[in-house]
Amino acid sequence: MKFTAATLATIAAVAAALPTDVHYEAPKGGWESVDYPKGTGANLHEYPPPPGGWDSVDYSKGGAAPAKCPEAPKMAGSPFTFSSYYEVKAVPGEVVNGTTPTGGLEGASGLFKIGINSELNLICYNIELYDFRGEYSSPAATATHIHEAAKGASGQPRIAFPNPVDVGNGVRRSVGCQQGPFKTGLLANGKDTADGFHISQIEKNPAGFFADTHSSLAVPGAVRGQLA
Repeated sequence: MKFTAATLATIAAVAAALPTDVHYEAPKGGWESVDYPKGTGANLHEYPPPPGGWDSVDYSKGGAAPAKCPEAPKMAGSPFTFSSYYEVKAVPGEVVNGTTPTGGLEGASGLFKIGINSELNLICYNIELYDFRGEYSSPAATATHIHEAAKGASGQPRIAFPNPVDVGNGVRRSVGCQQGPFKTGLLANGKDTADGFHISQIEKNPAGFFADTHSSLAVPGAVRGQLA
């Protein structure tokens, strides 16, 4: 199991706050000299029965286990209730510049797992890139996006994801959620390309959107995949 520095710091803080062991000194004459009242001594192995015996106790019906446990109420507007889900395989062969195929970054690939809650205007993502090379390169705030365009065409980015980070063995990963209003950091006609964008637009036409990431070795795109 791996621990981050933050996790270790938290564990250390909790450990420091825990009480230390308390050592009680024995009384004069030792512990055996203590005269415990009847029924309270340390050698009491069981509780004495009440008057009338244990069978005379009338336990409350409220303490009985229900025949069927009630279902937990569903959280209204839970961010982990997705109105749609997409699993996108991104490959170099889908990358175009305008409408001209570029070939992308040979040998690279990606997997975009995307969950959408349109009511909350929220998108969650689990992105993995494999054998990505070069540096991330894009005029937008990041180089990993959802663009609006049909297959075989280029389009403006509507969502900018944090770039996946190296987790070893040729894999890069980015996981998280974003809620609108969105920003890409790229301006078109003086406005951010995400201005006015609502996540429900993806659900209405998923085939009109694609996920990609850009490399300094393949600026138009390293890998790309349509949402549908």
